Amino acid sequence: MAANLTPQYYKAEEAYRKAQSSQERITTLLEVLRVIPKHKGTDHLQGALRAKLREAREAYQRELKAPKGGRSWKIPRQGVATVVVIGAPNSGKSRLVAELTNASPNVADYPYSTNEPLAGMLDYEGVAIQLVDTPPISESFFETYLNDFVRTADLVLLCFDGSSDDAPQQTVDVLEQLENRKTHLSATSGFDKNDYSITKVKSRLIVTRSDVQDSALRIEMLSEIVKLEMPLHQCELDKPANVGSLGKLIFESLDFIRIYTKKPGCPVEYVDPYVIPIGGTVEELAGRVHEELASTLKFAKVQSVNEDDAHTVGRTYVLNDLDIVELHV
Repeated sequence: MAANLTPQYYKAEEAYRKAQSSQERITTLLEVLRVIPKHKGTDHLQGALRAKLREAREAYQRELKAPKGGRSWKIPRQGVATVVVIGAPNSGKSRLVAELTNASPNVADYPYSTNEPLAGMLDYEGVAIQLVDTPPISESFFETYLNDFVRTADLVLLCFDGSSDDAPQQTVDVLEQLENRKTHLSATSGFDKNDYSITKVKSRLIVTRSDVQDSALRIEMLSEIVKLEMPLHQCELDKPANVGSLGKLIFESLDFIRIYTKKPGCPVEYVDPYVIPIGGTVEELAGRVHEELASTLKFAKVQSVNEDDAHTVGRTYVLNDLDIVELHV
């Protein structure tokens, strides 16, 4: 029997996956269980969710009893999304974060130069996106907090060194370390429909140093060892055009659109666009502008990027990237 899960369920599930503490996981799991359709098609999923709830409650009790103090590697979410950058030693992840953001990670030729997470902000055409550099992962080294970092990310970039003969096996080691912890890098995020204990996280394989000889052969070797479930993007970080295309890839992978608003009779200012998911409506935009605006909205005038004039639409009208919107109450 099909699960027939609702949009409300998927919204609650996403909130759970992004929860950064045991207490948050408990709250969001209770909401997931509240909104999930109750029928035979969801029996297994409900059981898995209740098991996750028990685990979250047990973890919370352990945290209450644990000694206070010590370092915490929780990084507050900033911007419209959080993108976590992972990889094997010397895979180019710190260089990638340094090129794309205002952060200054330790970029070095020796392995394990990154020993703690570091966040920076990518400014993609007025949209702020948080990138987090992380310590390297290997067959014998995995910081325990990294699994939570990956699971709560909106997007994961897995770096692959196109110049290294060791890169295929090292990248498999990264994938296996995560899979041993029930976290799978995939094209989209959500629970694995065949095993609800497994969490899939939307990811992209980023091939750094992609212009070197035999880079394509090393990528082919990786695909022979493991079946990749994520799209691949080749990037030579010494080329500014490549770096720019990577920023575009990140934004497009997040499935967002940018909307500019304007007051009636005033010109549009192309700064600080509102960012909403693909498929977002005029009503959703109004709620982003102001909580009360969604309820008082009467209509909107929308001008698309390739149109000279605006047209009048209702609150359920689906917006497109770079639309200009006047909201009327």
